[in-house]
Formats: sequence, structure tokens, C-alpha cells
Amino acid sequence: MPSDTDRIERSILIEAPVARVWHALADADTFGSWFGVRFDGATFAAGQRVVGSITYPGYEYLKFDVHVERMEPERLLSWRWHPAPLERGRDYSDEPATLVEFMLREVEGGTMLTVVESGFDQIPPERRQEAFRLNSGGWDEQVNNIRQHVAGTA
Repeated sequence: MPSDTDRIERSILIEAPVARVWHALADADTFGSWFGVRFDGATFAAGQRVVGSITYPGYEYLKFDVHVERMEPERLLSWRWHPAPLERGRDYSDEPATLVEFMLREVEGGTMLTVVESGFDQIPPERRQEAFRLNSGGWDEQVNNIRQHVAGTA
């Protein structure tokens, strides 16, 4: 049974139709504009690896590197990645990856977006707590970023 440190969950009401929120998630360039990633022509597709360059100040040396697992239009986008890969030159490919799921649901007043990142209990002990802390704060920021982005495209 997963512990309370195995998963991060954030939900936010976005006052926009599901289709507009889905576009902000599923279109790589649009996603990158609010998430802080430059993709240079990459696209999200189930089964594909997608790599981009982080544009967030202070983290430009990092790569955004995910394996897209599922795309169910206007419902679900999920990927696996290595959380908080901050150490320069370190190869994280042998570590277990966490699963990130973006779930959309139409509700009164717009779209409920729920983001869940799970699998932290599998991360090596020396990185687990810091990865969880950083991503927990990161998801607080990112759900607000997408809400503001979608509101600005009305």
C-alpha cells in the first residue's frame, strides 16, 4: 500500500471548456509556454519519448525528458519521468520513474484539472524526500500556471 509520501495530488478549477484546457496540455508548444519548456517541434504522442529544454530561470541546464504513456483526448494525459534530476552529469535512467497523470473533468463553471504524480516510494532513499518536496511545490505552481495561461487565451 502506498504511503502518504508516495503521491502528490493537486486539483484546480479552470474557468474554461475542457477542449481549451486539453489543448494547453496536449499541444507540446502550448504546454511548454506555461510549464517552462522549449520543445523545438516535438509533439506529445502515446508511446513516445519527448525531450525539451527547461526555460525556468536557474534550471536552464536541465532537460525535460518524459515518456508519454497515454493520451485520451479531453480526458487524460500521462507520462513517466525522473523527478528532480538536478545533479549535473548524473544519469538517472537506471532509477524508477514516477507517473504523472493530468485528468480533466467537465464541471459546473469549467474544467476540473487533477494532477497526480505517484511512485516516489520507489525513488532511491537519498533522493526521495527532496524530489517529493520539490515536485510538491512545483505542482502548486504549475496548476496555477495552466489556469492563468488558459484564462489568458479566452
